[in-house]
Amino acid sequence: MTEQELFEVLKTKQDTLEMSEDKFSTFDCFNDKYVIELKCRNTHYDDLLIEKPKYDALLSDGRIPIYCCSTPKGIYLFHLANLDIEWNESYANPKTTFFNNNNRVKKTVGYINVSNSINIKGW
Repeated sequence: MTEQELFEVLKTKQDTLEMSEDKFSTFDCFNDKYVIELKCRNTHYDDLLIEKPKYDALLSDGRIPIYCCSTPKGIYLFHLANLDIEWNESYANPKTTFFNNNNRVKKTVGYINVSNSINIKGW
């Protein structure tokens, strides 16, 4: 699944959603109520990674911060303000995913278990 396809799924539940036009924006889509970060993973993990700067930016916006991640096993939606995330320093992650910079850098990351997600059909 691509982020565009994931956006289209969300748009069936929240038809006022818009995609951010700025590829460097702190969120991928939004409306008056929500700011949403979209992630599409090709492999399923029960614990999904989120970076602390992304989390902080979403929470500081003033709208409801949502993290939505697709994996081969489903679509997982998290209300970030309702989660208690443990943060750790990690050198296991590439600097960027899409800009061909695979150098490993220190990042502050947390993991959110899919058991804390909301069933997207009920959103």
